Amino acid sequence: MCKKYPVEVIEIQNGEHSLGEDYESEKTDKMKYGSISNRTISRKLIALFFIFALFMNAHAQVSSIVGEWKTVDDKTNETHSIVRIYKGTDGLYYGKIVKMFKYPDAVCTACEGKDKGRPLVGMIIIRGMRDVNGELKEGYVLDPESGKKYYGTISYDSKTSKLKLRGSLDKRGVFGRSQYWIK
Repeated sequence: MCKKYPVEVIEIQNGEHSLGEDYESEKTDKMKYGSISNRTISRKLIALFFIFALFMNAHAQVSSIVGEWKTVDDKTNETHSIVRIYKGTDGLYYGKIVKMFKYPDAVCTACEGKDKGRPLVGMIIIRGMRDVNGELKEGYVLDPESGKKYYGTISYDSKTSKLKLRGSLDKRGVFGRSQYWIK
C-alpha cells in the first residue's frame, strides 16, 4: 500500500512556488554560511589537490633522474663513465654504461654469470628499480670493479643537481655507501 502525504504550497507569486518562510530562511543561511556538506566537499577537494601536487612532485623527481650521468670516483674525483638511466618497457628503471673515459675497452673480470668477461660499455649495471615516492628503489646495482650486486636506491638532489646512488648490503640502506653523479 502506498500512503499519500499532502504537500502544502504556501504562496504562488509570478508563477513561482514558495515553501514558506522557515524553508527560505534556512536556505539563505546555508548559502550565506555554507552547509556542513559544502565544507566537507571543500576539504576533500583541498586534500585531493595536495595529493595530486605530491604525486606531480614525485613524478618530477623521477623525470630528473632519467637521463645520462657522469660517474665520479669517490676518492680521486675523476670521471669514470657515463651511465644512461632509462625506463624499460616493463615499467622498471635501468642504467646502462654508454661510455668509459679511462679504459674504453675494459671488460668485467670480477663479474659472475653472464656478465663475466663482457665489455663494460653496454653493460646494464642498474636493474629493476621502481618509482617509490620520487626515488628509485627495490632494484639492485652492480659494481663492475668488484663484481658484487647491492640493493640500490637512487634519488635526485634538486639543490645540488646531483644524483645520489646508494648501494647497500641490506634493503633499508643502512650498511652501504653513496656515490654522487653529475649531469
